[in-house]
Amino acid sequence: MTINTKKFFRLLNRKNFLFILLALQLTACTKNNTLKTETFKTASGWGYSITYKDKIIIRQSIIPVINDSKSFSTEEDALKVANLVEKKLSQNISPTVTKNDLILLKIKF
Repeated sequence: MTINTKKFFRLLNRKNFLFILLALQLTACTKNNTLKTETFKTASGWGYSITYKDKIIIRQSIIPVINDSKSFSTEEDALKVANLVEKKLSQNISPTVTKNDLILLKIKF
């Protein structure tokens, strides 16, 4: 009984390649999101902060894009905007919040 060594190694390489490809796919799918969102109380309402690897990258104590320097009236409002900004950062989009975003999220200002 003779074994064709070229065929054997090709088959072995294909199996190894498929295993490596599967392993890479699994690790890519289980990537941890290291962005963390928190709300905090301000003197006149609520704000939010977003951290990346335990470093604050955004700390927003007032509602963005409005003319007044007002804090969010509820913790829920601050969290809605924080989640929008976190989503934009995760998608590598500019985290800028527009007035239209605030209207769509039904933020009171």
